[in-house]
Amino acid sequence: MNGNLTIAMPKGRIFEEALELLRKAGYSLPPEFDDSRKLILDVEAENMRFILAKPMDVATYVEHGVADVGIAGKDVLLEEERDVYELLDLQISACYLAVAGLPGTEMNDVAPKVATKYPNVAAAYFREQGEQVEIIKLNGSIELAPLIGLADRIVDIVSTGRTLVENGLVEFERIKDVTSRLIVNPVSYRIKDEVINELVTRLSGVVSLEVK
Repeated sequence: MNGNLTIAMPKGRIFEEALELLRKAGYSLPPEFDDSRKLILDVEAENMRFILAKPMDVATYVEHGVADVGIAGKDVLLEEERDVYELLDLQISACYLAVAGLPGTEMNDVAPKVATKYPNVAAAYFREQGEQVEIIKLNGSIELAPLIGLADRIVDIVSTGRTLVENGLVEFERIKDVTSRLIVNPVSYRIKDEVINELVTRLSGVVSLEVK
């Protein structure tokens, strides 16, 4: 049982890029893996079980031990502050957190409002800037907030910047670069150190080749 590994993976682009890394690292994952709609996928040949989750939930699964390791964006780790160890920067799904809004607009002097799905990150950033703002938590379509007068600014993930442009918004400040990280549950790391360290070693070799 010490060799069995449960991995929490985010759905979407990170999942696809992480699968490619795992395959390059020599893990045999079946082709149908990519298109499966199942939420739990077993790969008996590798003694691995994969849990597919929303990106924001991966670190929660790892913290509570239902997954030994996981792949999570640095944005999630900054926001959630879960009790997990960060083992490796996988250098995939690169993007960044930024402050954006309507061009030529100033922050409200009386009650500036910032809409985001990253309330902790946003609050910390504006606190560091010496600005007191009201944080409005949204779960999606953050770009709407300045357009309908809900907020003066937004804090969100920017990849290509296309979404901002299409909605008539501009970037004001860049907060933090984001890539996906391999994380581990502290207890699992002690119990399954051999198999987890092998995973880290094999992925490290692939990542180092990718970034050259």
